[in-house]
Amino acid sequence: MARVSRLKGFMVPRTSEGRASIIPSPPWHYSGDVLTIEYRAEPANVAALLPDGVDLADDDPGAVAIIWADWQSCSEGGAELLDPVRSQYKECFVVVRCKWNGEHYSRCVYIWVDKDFALARGWYQGYPKKLGSIWMTRPVSVGRAGPRLEAGGRFGATLQANDRRLADVTLTLSGSSVTGGFVNALPMLHSRWMPSIDPSQPDALSELITMRSQDVELGPVYTGKPAVELYDSPGEELAALRPYEMIAGYWRQVGATFTGGTKLA
Repeated sequence: MARVSRLKGFMVPRTSEGRASIIPSPPWHYSGDVLTIEYRAEPANVAALLPDGVDLADDDPGAVAIIWADWQSCSEGGAELLDPVRSQYKECFVVVRCKWNGEHYSRCVYIWVDKDFALARGWYQGYPKKLGSIWMTRPVSVGRAGPRLEAGGRFGATLQANDRRLADVTLTLSGSSVTGGFVNALPMLHSRWMPSIDPSQPDALSELITMRSQDVELGPVYTGKPAVELYDSPGEELAALRPYEMIAGYWRQVGATFTGGTKLA
C-alpha cells in the first residue's frame, strides 16, 4: 500500500500545514501596469535562443519585445492583497516569436523579477526567471511628479542584475493605439527543465508546454516613440539582442488569470 505523505504545500517547502510553501496553488490573478517596447534584432541571434525543434517565426523573425511590468497578484482567496509584500513585484522580460509543429507562438527567452515567490511561480510555468532590480516610471493623474497618459508623457524603465545595468528604455507617448503590439500576443511556448541529480542521466524534467492567460482584461493603450539601450555584462547575454530598428512602444494596464498549461512534448 502506497504511503500517503503528511506534508502539504504546492511547492517547496512542504510542511505540516502547507502555509510555508513559497507559492500557493493556482489560480493566480494578476493586475498591473505594462510598458512594452518592440524592435527588430538580428534573426540569427533570436534563433540561437530557441531549443531544438523550435524555429523562427515565418514573418518578421527578428521581432523582439522587451516588457516591464509592475504587478499586484494573488491566489484565489486574495489573502496576499492584505499583506502587500506577498502580492506586489516588478519584472522585466524579453519575448520573441517562434514556430513549433506548424503553429506560431510567443516565447519568453529572458526574464528578471524582484521577489522570490514570482521566481518560483515562473519556474513552474517555464519562464526562465532570475532575480534583478526593475524600475519603471509611474503615471500620475494629480500633481507634477510624473507623466500623464497623454501625448508628450515620458516614461523610463531600467533593469539591473548582479550590480550591473542591463537595460535602459524610454517611451514618449504620442497618442492612443488600437493594439498593444504583436510579439507577445500569441500563446506562450515554454520549456520546463530540471537536471537529474545523477550527472550521468538525462534531464529529470524536460517538457515543452504551452499556456495562455484566462479572463484577460485590457485597459486603453497608449503608444509612442521608444528608445532602447542594452549593455554587456559578464553573467548575461541580453546584449546579443540589441536592436537595429525600432518598431513602437506601448503602455497599458493588464489583468489576467493563470490556471495551468498543456504539455506538448
